[in-house]
Amino acid sequence: MPATDARRWYALALLCVAGFMVILDAQIVLLALPSIAEGLDLSADGAQWVMSAYLLTFGGLLLLGGRTADLLGRRRVFMTGTLLFGLSSLLCGCAWSAGVLIAARAVQGVSAAVMAPSALSLLVDTFEEGHDRNKALAIWSGSGGFGATAALLIGGPLTDVLGWEWVFFLNVPVALLLLALSPLLLRESRTGTRSRAYDPAGALTATAALVACVYAVVEAPRAGWLSVRTTGLLAAAVLLAALFIRVEARSTAPLVPLRLLRARTVSGGNLVVFLLGAAAFGMSYTLSQYGQGVLGYSPLQFGLANVVMPAGAVVGSYAGQALVTRIGSRPVAVGGLALVGAGSLLLTGVPVHGGFVRDLLPGLLLFGPGLGACAVAGSIAALTGVGERESGVAAGINTAAFQIGGAFGVAVVTSVAVSWTDGPEHLVALTRGYRTAFSACAALAATGLACALVLLHRAREQSTKDRALVEHRVRT
Repeated sequence: MPATDARRWYALALLCVAGFMVILDAQIVLLALPSIAEGLDLSADGAQWVMSAYLLTFGGLLLLGGRTADLLGRRRVFMTGTLLFGLSSLLCGCAWSAGVLIAARAVQGVSAAVMAPSALSLLVDTFEEGHDRNKALAIWSGSGGFGATAALLIGGPLTDVLGWEWVFFLNVPVALLLLALSPLLLRESRTGTRSRAYDPAGALTATAALVACVYAVVEAPRAGWLSVRTTGLLAAAVLLAALFIRVEARSTAPLVPLRLLRARTVSGGNLVVFLLGAAAFGMSYTLSQYGQGVLGYSPLQFGLANVVMPAGAVVGSYAGQALVTRIGSRPVAVGGLALVGAGSLLLTGVPVHGGFVRDLLPGLLLFGPGLGACAVAGSIAALTGVGERESGVAAGINTAAFQIGGAFGVAVVTSVAVSWTDGPEHLVALTRGYRTAFSACAALAATGLACALVLLHRAREQSTKDRALVEHRVRT
């Protein structure tokens, strides 16, 4: 689509609605989980799998979903994923047993793994690198913040009034709208190569490595980080990742061209996004447990109180894109992670009998804008210099980094909190564990800040050179 075509902004609006729907679904299901467990007579372990089944398929198939979009056509794959997401949401709402719901959630994860990278890839192909793409990425990130905010606002009332089924039924009309408008607003694009090599060995090893990694992280708090199950799964993930790199180095049509990962901004941007996701998901999970488990907030009260953080993330994303255009991605990512870390540190002082304004609001006011600014800066860095041929798989890597980082962060804070909750007084012990978990979030943010300082060095000055180098290698 030409850069002067006004339809590109309408196309962006459609893609942002898709991103909004995916984020809304993830957040609103988290709020509805207690009602789902009660309605389907699920144990605590079973309720966890309502989330884990989605996360495993989503995180495990993102790279393959991005590559499929590159080869088969990004609009076509996006529409297929949207159709599957709508149908699986309908099945989730109609689920008559726990097994059916968990299976439908796994299918929902597959569809999201197809939708998310193809949507982001379409955005990258629609807007040329520079100010317009940075602005589009900020709007894309902002739509995620709006989705999280909307989930907090409507999740409680929707579950209380209409039942948990409607958190899934809500997706169906949105999916139908996207399917109706996609042929009108989105331009089809695919990689220019004539061959459609899917690199089955690379796809199999990458998917298996991601699934093993995600499953190990999800199960680690319950099984133990040093248990045979966790260490075995992590060792298998490392071996499969090494095998994947070997396969890609020898493949004539690799799933992930290794030159992408060698680019400093691409690898550094994705590592920053991974650690940001770990800090963000870990903080959100800990805050939810503290607010409802210690302070006694209802889901509705907690959702309303917590709106300040995603709203701040929206503000931060817009400010971040403007700053990236002027000063580069590195200082914006560093500043954003500094705010995330400072917000987490403020939350380490939460008391047993705390109050929102005194104890939570200051930390959230720092955390939200930092999250939004760093998310935009990390994504811009990770997609800088990526040609159209590989935009789908690059988008898949970027999305996978944030989602798998989120799973890692939740597992870390859960393990840390559990290890510090011993004591005769239940609420005191819980609060001590959550304080330590907030400290872990600050440590994750500090690690991300260090990575941004080292790996995103002179990203702005080198972006044009990196892009020319990647395009030259693609041509040759």
